[in-house]
Order: sequence, then structure tokens, then C-alpha cells
Amino acid sequence: MRHCRQCRADAVGMLGEDRGQEFTLDKLPETIEVNPAKREAYRRQIEAKRELAAFARMAVKPAETRPGRVLTVAVASKGDALINQHFGHAKEFLIYRADALGVKFLGARKIDDQYCQGGLGEDSSLSRIVELIRDCDVMLCAKIGGCPRGELKAAGIEPSDAYAHEYIAPSIAALYAARCAEADADA
Repeated sequence: MRHCRQCRADAVGMLGEDRGQEFTLDKLPETIEVNPAKREAYRRQIEAKRELAAFARMAVKPAETRPGRVLTVAVASKGDALINQHFGHAKEFLIYRADALGVKFLGARKIDDQYCQGGLGEDSSLSRIVELIRDCDVMLCAKIGGCPRGELKAAGIEPSDAYAHEYIAPSIAALYAARCAEADADA
């Protein structure tokens, strides 16, 4: 049995309990049945998801906007270019800038301590998170609780779960265009 050089843990089992004989090649079935129809359907599903993700990553230019207006947005995402993470579970926020030229990814900001600690909110974490994204105008996430929603609003950051499970770039472009339309209506 081999051990990990870094942590000295067994690849299978525990130190002193060699279970390697339970997992030899002769234990594998001689034939593995493959359903070609299921495999092809799964491949089509993956390809469709890749095409949608590629579309979402394209440069998105908000329609009919005026130069000079800028919107900075923090996004809670588990990946796949989607707004698909609960605010309290986020380990990082993706930061985007929207202006008349389009939506641009600026970078990621890591969170040291998540807000949600097993169903309970951690107030000290929340204040650090708000400080981390203080320069953002909007926080997009899949879901957000009442307490963080209030803290973000008090800091001048608009929390929103209106675009939950939507692609990031088109959602930010739509939000930016809506903000520009509101500003023009108020002017």
C-alpha cells in the first residue's frame, strides 16, 4: 500500500489496516454494459450546456445606454457562469463592471469566513463581507436572508436575487440597461 507523501494517509483504508486486497483488478466485472443511447443523450446535454455557457461569456453590450454610466456588481456563483449561490454560502464574489461598452469581469474577491455557519449567520463575518464589496453597487446571488439584505442596503449596496440561476453577463447587462432607463425616466 502506498501513502500520500504529504499527509501520510493511506490511499485505501487506515494506517495499520491494509485493505488493498479488497480493491484488486480481479474484483472488477468482466464486462461493463454501456447503453449507447444514454451515453449519447448525456453527451448532447453536456454540449448544450457548453454552448449556453459560451454564449453567456460573449461580450454583452447593454442596449441603448449613455457613456459615462458605470455599474459595479458583485456576484455569488458556484460556477458555470451562473448566478447560482446563496449569499451566505459564498466563498468568493466575482466582481463585474458594466458600462456602455459592455460587461467586463474584473476579478474575484475571496471571503475568509462565510456568513452562513450551519444555518446561523455570523455577524462579524457579515461586516467583513460588506466591507469587502463596499465599492459595488449591486450584489447578485441566488438567495439572501433578511439580515444580510438589510446590512447591504445600509451600506448602499442593492442586494438582488431577481436573476437567480441566470447567466451572469446577460443578467448584468439587463440590470445595467434597466438602471439606465430608470435614470433617464427620472431626468
